[in-house]
Amino acid sequence: MKARTRTLVAAALVLGVAAGPVAAAQAAPAPAPVSARVSAPPVFTTPPDAAALAKAIAGVGAGNKDATAALVRVGGTSGAWRGSAGVADVRSGRAAVEDARFRAGSVTKAFTAAVVLQLAAEGRVDLDRPVQDYLPGLLPGFEPVKVRQLLDYTSGLRSADGPGDRFEDEYAHRFDVVDPHALIANAVAKGPEFRPGEKQRYSNIHYTVLGVLIEKVTGKTYEKAVGDRVIRPLGLRHTSFPARTQNRIPGPYNHGYQAVAGADGSRSLVDVSEWNSTSNWAAGDLISTTADLERFTVALFSGKVVPRAQLEEMFTVPDVVDAASETGAHAVQTAGLKEFALPDGTKLYGKTGSRHGYSTVIGGSRDLSRTLVYSVNSTNAKGQDMNQVAYGIIGAAFAR
Repeated sequence: MKARTRTLVAAALVLGVAAGPVAAAQAAPAPAPVSARVSAPPVFTTPPDAAALAKAIAGVGAGNKDATAALVRVGGTSGAWRGSAGVADVRSGRAAVEDARFRAGSVTKAFTAAVVLQLAAEGRVDLDRPVQDYLPGLLPGFEPVKVRQLLDYTSGLRSADGPGDRFEDEYAHRFDVVDPHALIANAVAKGPEFRPGEKQRYSNIHYTVLGVLIEKVTGKTYEKAVGDRVIRPLGLRHTSFPARTQNRIPGPYNHGYQAVAGADGSRSLVDVSEWNSTSNWAAGDLISTTADLERFTVALFSGKVVPRAQLEEMFTVPDVVDAASETGAHAVQTAGLKEFALPDGTKLYGKTGSRHGYSTVIGGSRDLSRTLVYSVNSTNAKGQDMNQVAYGIIGAAFAR
C-alpha cells in the first residue's frame, strides 16, 4: 500500500480535533456479522496493512512530541491487527499497558444515544416530541426542541461556559465537581443560537440534557441506566463511569500528559491523568479499554444494542448546514456518531473523544468489514490540529 494513498485516506477522515517498544500481532478475521446488506460487496476485502500500522505507532513514547502511548485495535471480517507502543509513564519509562483503561471522552455520546434510542424503541420516548414535555421548565424561553434535535445537535442550544479557554484555566479547576443542571442553566440563560432544526452545532450540552432525560424516563441515575442497558449486557467488564468525586482512573492505565510551553521556549509535560470529569457527564465521562470499545462498536453496528429501526438514526445525517463552517458545509454529525467519507465516496461512521492526555476513536464501515478503535495519549488532545500519530493510524487502517 502506497504512503500517498494512506495520506489521502487520513486527510479525508480527519477524526480528531483528534520512544517505547512496539508490540503487535496479527489476529484471525472476526466472524461475519448478520447484516441487512448481505447482497452488497464488503467495503474492505483485504487484511489491514500490518507494516503500515506498526510504522504509524513506532517511535511513540516519552521523547515523542505528539504522543506518549498508543493502543490500537483494527478488526472486521477482512482481518484484524493489534498494536501498542510507548510508555505507561514518562518518569519510569515502563512499557505502555496494552489493556489499559483510559478516558474515552465524547465516545460517551454513542452510549448515551444508544440508551435514548432504546427508550424510543420501547415507546417510552418519542423522538419527535419536545423534550420540554418530558422535562418541563428545563428550557424556559425556548421553542419546542424535539428529542431528535438533541441527538443530532440541531436544537439551537448554546454551549455552557467552562473555567476558561486556556489549559492553565482548566487545570486549575480540574478537581471541581460540576452539577449538570447548572451547566444546562448556564447554557439556557444565553438563549438559542438558532431555531430548532435550522442548523447543526456540535457541543456537549445536547447530551447533558439527554442525560437528564434518561434519568427522568428510567427513574435511575444516568450511570445505572447505561450500565443496565449497555455495559453489563455486552460484558464490558472494564468500562465504567467515575463517581462524582472520583479523580483517578480505576485499574491499570497509561498516564496522560499535556505539553506546556515555558516562557523561555522550553516544553514540559504536565500529568493530567487525575481529573474530575463531571463537567462532561453524559457527553464525555466514560472510562473504557480498546477491547471493550471494539466489542461495543461491533454490537452496535450489528443491531444488538439498538433495534435496527431506531439504529438508522445513528447513520442518518440531518439535511442542514454545519453552523461552525464558514463555507456553509453540510452537517456530518448523526445521533451519537459522525459520518466520514473515503476519497471514493464510501461512507464510514464513528465517534471521536478527547480529554486532556487522551484521544480516542471508535468506528468503521457499516458492514463491519473494517473497524478501528484506538487510544492515543496525545500531548495536546484538545488542540486544533489533528494528532500526527492518530493521523497515521487512520490512514493505515482505512486505506484500500
